[in-house]
Amino acid sequence: MGFRPSTPLLHYSNTPFQKFMNQALLDKIESEQFRKKAVDFGVGDSVRVHTKVVEGDKERIQIFAGVVIGRRGRGLNEMFTVRRISYGEGVERVFPVHSPRVDKVEVERKGSVRRAKLTYLRKRLGKGATLVKEREGRVVASLTPVAEKA
Repeated sequence: MGFRPSTPLLHYSNTPFQKFMNQALLDKIESEQFRKKAVDFGVGDSVRVHTKVVEGDKERIQIFAGVVIGRRGRGLNEMFTVRRISYGEGVERVFPVHSPRVDKVEVERKGSVRRAKLTYLRKRLGKGATLVKEREGRVVASLTPVAEKA
């Protein structure tokens, strides 16, 4: 179809100022939903994710332990993927960082990785599927004077 001159070219509801005001309003609403205590973990870390599970009228905490293989999104939409091997089968779960269902995230081990996504772990079998090199803390050698021979 060709160009139809009867359609308006300018919509006043979509002016840049209007979009800015809507974004500011959304940011304010989102800021109330953020997690109060920031979770400090990265890709390659071994974590234990405590999730709230509702069964009937009871609520309990279920723990999912594994390696973080990726993070995506930003703001309220931020998610992270945890992978573990369960009964010889790889299992992955995606958790929202700011979800009220995620009670807490415990970091068991810090991992040292060189990439943002660890999808190559899906192809590995056995211990290699969960093995991520542990991040070594910076060791500062103390400079003590050598004892003089007396």
